[in-house]
Amino acid sequence: MKILTSQQMREADAFSIEHEPISSIDLMERAAGICADWIKAHFDNDVKLHVFSGMGNNGGDGLVISRLLSEQGYQLKTYRVKFSDKASVDHQANYDRIADQVIDIDSETQLEQLEIEASELILDAIFGTGLSKPVEGLTAAVIERLNSFNAFKLSIDCPSGLFSEDNSQNNGTVFRADHTLSFECPKLSFLLPESGTYVGNFSILDIGLNKEFLLSRESAFHFLNKAMLTPILHQRQKFSHKGSYGHALLVAGSTGKMGATALAAQACLRSGVGLLSLESVKHGVEILQTLVPEAMLSLNEGEDKLEGRVSSSTYTSVAIGPGIGTEEETQSMLKLLIQDSQQPIVFDADAINILAENKTWLAFLPQGSILTPHPGEFRRLVGKWESDLEAIEMQLELSRKHNIYIILKGAHTRISCPDGKVYFNSTGNPGMATAGSGDSLTGIILGLLAQSYSPEQACTLAVYLHGLAGDLAAEELGFESMIASDIIGHLAEAFSELQS
Repeated sequence: MKILTSQQMREADAFSIEHEPISSIDLMERAAGICADWIKAHFDNDVKLHVFSGMGNNGGDGLVISRLLSEQGYQLKTYRVKFSDKASVDHQANYDRIADQVIDIDSETQLEQLEIEASELILDAIFGTGLSKPVEGLTAAVIERLNSFNAFKLSIDCPSGLFSEDNSQNNGTVFRADHTLSFECPKLSFLLPESGTYVGNFSILDIGLNKEFLLSRESAFHFLNKAMLTPILHQRQKFSHKGSYGHALLVAGSTGKMGATALAAQACLRSGVGLLSLESVKHGVEILQTLVPEAMLSLNEGEDKLEGRVSSSTYTSVAIGPGIGTEEETQSMLKLLIQDSQQPIVFDADAINILAENKTWLAFLPQGSILTPHPGEFRRLVGKWESDLEAIEMQLELSRKHNIYIILKGAHTRISCPDGKVYFNSTGNPGMATAGSGDSLTGIILGLLAQSYSPEQACTLAVYLHGLAGDLAAEELGFESMIASDIIGHLAEAFSELQS
């Protein structure tokens, strides 16, 4: 799914109105009706709603939703924030239909009497994606008042006050939603740490805009979903054997950190690899042969830390990093591995920290290599950034310059590609913020590369499956009790869901 700008979405509206054809007010009715259906599916009609509309088309959506839900027996109060004496044409037409039911707010003193209980629902339709300047004055006071209540907060299309793309200069007041109903595709700002906190969870609603037009728009940004990834899944052949699915090498571990090796190895095996060899320290033999009996063990010359030269020429994929530490001998081993390797390497954890200390080595990484940093590791690689958009540019610059893929882990994990594409993940949850989660992702990437997936396919598929397995684990265990091995334990179910 492409992530389009607010301008592109306005063009899609106009194109659909002209070519469907459909009037703008009927398109508003359709979009609001779909939002009303979502609300009916998630909230019984005994909940009391407080609908806050603005003076534009987003406010018009709110007025239609209010009318439709009222007709369905919902108890609600509808307010119009009169930050202007002018209303859009479609807004005015829908206001005229329920004018006697709408309370106009045109003074901050009115807010003192406004009370909303925690059991009630606030629906925000004050501003949409057309906002071009920070919110101030009366509207800011309304939003601040609404943010002070503990009621569930739902935004239509975009939280009021939030810009669709760049919020680095947005110093105005923003509505803090618990959930946002967005049309056709997410906004870029939904997926970035500094602005995504205002969005809460979000749902993408299909309101019937012209799909050919949407597909024809250019965008570097993409939102991973099942429809994109199911077609690239390989199908196993009846007469295949373990040699058909690659031989992966995982270089990992040091004394006291063998768990990271085991987790990455287990995830690699669960990803469908045919054969897995582990290059690890001698002190880890009993641990690894007990925890990962399906893997072959290649003993490194180091007793408690990796050192020397690792031969990777006979393997179809290589990953290094989980639990290796940053000792001088280990750094020398990594440098030799980079010099010797002819195929892409997956770098994780301390392998990335070593690269951050030796940035000149980046120029020698095999083309198509994959780095999987968390934000702290990424900062060590590229330095500080002033905004999330600047961080994206820094990530893309690194990918382009060295022809590598970078998976920046976190909420909506972000993948940058050498050709300038950026993918944001749609799966995953806060329960995955746990020790070993990143090790399991490394194992999945390694296993997919071994099976002849391209680096881009391995990145997108692994990130999506990893998050989906985490979501399935969370359904069973909740966020707090999830551990990394639970993610690995739900990989089979994640594959099945993607294949169905």
